[in-house]
Amino acid sequence: MANILDQLQATIFDRKRHPRPDSYTNKLFEAGRGRIAQKVGEEAIEVIIASLERDREAQIGEFCDLFYHTLVLMSDLDITLDEVLAELERRHRR
Repeated sequence: MANILDQLQATIFDRKRHPRPDSYTNKLFEAGRGRIAQKVGEEAIEVIIASLERDREAQIGEFCDLFYHTLVLMSDLDITLDEVLAELERRHRR
């Protein structure tokens, strides 16, 4: 069984190929790469703020938002989780 990140990435890639008018993911794709990248930056800042000021539940939620928006950007760039994980493994073996 695939893990949740694999499932989420598959859903995001599916939205890219088969847009749905009510999909937030599709709204991001329609807004373009610049907006998607901006959302990743905004979510990264929110992770930083949450790590300093909020409770654990809020911190976890902000990481979820960052992961999601990062996966959307990766999808827009046609980068897969497998490629990123392979690079992490390569770096770890150094």
